[in-house]
Amino acid sequence: MWLLKTISKLHSIVKFVIRIAPMCVVMGIIFFLSHQSGDSLDLPSFSGADKLAHMIAYGVLAFSVLWFFWEKGLENLGRTIILTVLFCLLYGIGDEYHQSFIVLRSVSILDVLADTVGAFCCSLLWLMSPALQQKMIACQRNLLNYLQFK
Repeated sequence: MWLLKTISKLHSIVKFVIRIAPMCVVMGIIFFLSHQSGDSLDLPSFSGADKLAHMIAYGVLAFSVLWFFWEKGLENLGRTIILTVLFCLLYGIGDEYHQSFIVLRSVSILDVLADTVGAFCCSLLWLMSPALQQKMIACQRNLLNYLQFK
């Protein structure tokens, strides 16, 4: 009996790690990039490149948050989208606050807006694409099966 409970707990831990790891990686990359001084970032020179970078980064963060929700996210799609965008918005605000301490970086409400738009667009893409939702779930299941946690 003890062994079955231990295996069940291990399964839950592995599943949780698989769910949260991508989100932590994306958040870590955003934090790392935000920690660079303003003169060390090499963005393309076209107008709005920084806002596009924000939208892409936070769009990827939104997908990783949706990945975290697993199949539970499909139970209430509206709530899932709201929580995803809200999480990305709050992380974006924290990111801007963090940047206020970095040399040659500044706080910008437009960056937070770009973060939120990127998160919202990718969340909307996920919402409007049941095929994408099912592919994410299938990928998660395949990963668990590969790790022999069925």
